[in-house]
Amino acid sequence: MKTLLFCCITLLGGAGMAFASGHGGGETAVSLTATSLGYASLALFVLAYVLVIFEEQTHLRKSKPVMMAAGVIWVLLAISYRMAGIPAEEAHNAILHNITEYAELLLFLLAAMTYINSMDERNVFQALRSVLVSRGFSLRIIFWITGLLAFIISPLADNLTTALLMGAVVMAVAPNNKKFVALACINIVVGANAGGAFSPFGDITTLMVWQKGQATFGQFFYLFVPALLNWLIPAIIMSLFVSKDTPEAVDENVAMKFGARRIIFLFLMTIVTAVSFHNFLDLPPAAGMMLGLSYLGFFSYYIKIKEKRSHEYDKPLGISISDQDDPFDIFKRVARAEWDTLLFFYGVILCVGGLSQFGYLALVSHQMYDGLGATNANILVGILSAIVDNIPVMFAVLTMDPSMSLGQWLLVTLTAGVGGSLLSIGSAAGVALMGTARGTYTFGAHLKWTPIIALGYGASIYCHILINSKLF
Repeated sequence: MKTLLFCCITLLGGAGMAFASGHGGGETAVSLTATSLGYASLALFVLAYVLVIFEEQTHLRKSKPVMMAAGVIWVLLAISYRMAGIPAEEAHNAILHNITEYAELLLFLLAAMTYINSMDERNVFQALRSVLVSRGFSLRIIFWITGLLAFIISPLADNLTTALLMGAVVMAVAPNNKKFVALACINIVVGANAGGAFSPFGDITTLMVWQKGQATFGQFFYLFVPALLNWLIPAIIMSLFVSKDTPEAVDENVAMKFGARRIIFLFLMTIVTAVSFHNFLDLPPAAGMMLGLSYLGFFSYYIKIKEKRSHEYDKPLGISISDQDDPFDIFKRVARAEWDTLLFFYGVILCVGGLSQFGYLALVSHQMYDGLGATNANILVGILSAIVDNIPVMFAVLTMDPSMSLGQWLLVTLTAGVGGSLLSIGSAAGVALMGTARGTYTFGAHLKWTPIIALGYGASIYCHILINSKLF
């Protein structure tokens, strides 16, 4: 019990990799875990993350406290190195290593977000929504369709975008049916998180595992059946409590704008490019994504010409262009990326990287993976991700780099991805839908169904261990 408690507290604090691993850009046998500056750094990150957890109440953007904590932690680390007589270049090399990791993640996500924003501007998601709400389906069919689409779309788009799209469908169909909205939102969250677990593009955690080289692109699809069970089991049970009533169809017809289908195709080609860079050229996937972004850049120029719209810099002085008439501009889609999220990742990676140099996860790695065993530790990671954002938890595991088989790496990928479904605050999809369906889909409404969701969580783990036993 003490071992379990120690692991929970230290992972909650976001500690990173151990000194002994040498992944931080320099190796040293000195541990700074028992120093006052080490304790101060750990406490600082815990405080910053508490502010992240209460973002909805404080209205303080989550990137701000972790960015502040990241800067101060590295200051404290540099001072600790000087006091311990460790060469200054050790800290320099370590922070460069972490900045490089962040740069790869940033460029990858920036390209993906720009494509998603471009599809949104071309009415791709709005057109899909209009089709669903105008068909006159029963509530139970809408429940299944939105959940299934969440599972299918999230492997390509992120789970946040998927959840918002499907949540908008639910709210448009039956906004006054609180029971249906709550159950449908839970189903969407579980489906989106499960769908993202078997694709490197579906969740930040799977992306990090892929970029670290712990599994190849194709190996993630070993998780398809476990992920499907994770969504399907709770969905079957919850659907029994959804009415078969047919609400009045909403008369809505939204057409996609010029070039929408070709942008979808270019996004798929960008994914192929990123995978090819990684698998065949041994180049970072982020470089492939940026090449793919150039596809969109040239096509955006073609859209401007085809729609016979003037370039922004050619408009007459004193004449403003309305949003409706504003020409398609890729840089405006870049500007609409979720910069708060991207900067939050910077803070998390630099905080975890800084704490790693104090040596905290040398202790955690021993207590967790040696004490509990890899399987139990990886299941615990999933449970923790329901309480804490799965990104710092997964980054901590990756930087610990415990010696595990492919099956275990896929297990921790699965649990970190779907574990967030256990609570509404455990994933970006859940938090987003609490805002969309405020007062209806709540923490308490989700908590009532946590035991049912846990059945899917347990079944997915058992299924993975059973059908992928050769990987362990």
